[in-house]
Amino acid sequence: MKIYTKKGDDGTTGLFYGGRVAKDDLAPEAYGSVDEAVSALGIVRAGLDAADPLAATILDRQRELFVVAAELATDPANADKLQDDVSRVTEGMVRRLEEEIDQIVSAVGMPTEFVVPGGTPAAAGLDVARTVVRRAERRAVAVMERAVGHESLAVPYLNRLADYLYMLARAVEGEWTPSRKEET
Repeated sequence: MKIYTKKGDDGTTGLFYGGRVAKDDLAPEAYGSVDEAVSALGIVRAGLDAADPLAATILDRQRELFVVAAELATDPANADKLQDDVSRVTEGMVRRLEEEIDQIVSAVGMPTEFVVPGGTPAAAGLDVARTVVRRAERRAVAVMERAVGHESLAVPYLNRLADYLYMLARAVEGEWTPSRKEET
């Protein structure tokens, strides 16, 4: 089997469970942004010791993003074929993120002003991943607006994930650099 099929040479791409759309369609833009987020998180994970619990946490988020991408890559006409936690985002996925966010906020507090990314390499990478997730969220909103009759939790999941990555970055860096210079 070869990696190239030549089917996309006409500027279209295949959807999960069938169908084709233009490569610049809203759906490929959305799930492509999710794919970028998976890769951005992979860079962070690659910089960690494999035994670091953060590495396992990031891997869990990467795997969940594959679920989000699968849902976004499915024509709404095939939504009945989606499987919870495999190709459809579930309330449990969103709720777990909320619980983890609450734990982090409880442990490290909540910044009261904008924070400049870059306190540590891992925190900076998490902030890059967060910004990619926010783009994926914007693209997913556009996809879901035209998915009449398809109820999805992809957007709420991406919204929570961005919040989670923000707080995880704050936990990893420990001390935050405020966006405004302190007056002396």
